[in-house]
Amino acid sequence: MSAPAASATAPSGATVTRPCEQPGPWNVHASAVTIRAKASAKATAVGILYPGHDFTAHPAAGNWVAVTDHSTGVSGFVSGTYVYRGTRICLD
Repeated sequence: MSAPAASATAPSGATVTRPCEQPGPWNVHASAVTIRAKASAKATAVGILYPGHDFTAHPAAGNWVAVTDHSTGVSGFVSGTYVYRGTRICLD
């Protein structure tokens, strides 16, 4: 028995955001980025984030981004200069 199909209509008062209107996943824009213990270039390096690693990111203080590298288990901060959010385009 299959689950009922989801309704295409949102409940009243709900906001519907199409997937193509949401920012995409984060990506690395360098061959490697140092993950730091604190949001500072002088903070201790705790790991390295490479393109292709599975990671989550959240904007932090200033131009720093808090990351968790799921490929290695390391959490810390990277400069926002080296990571960016992907974009999606709707063609409909």
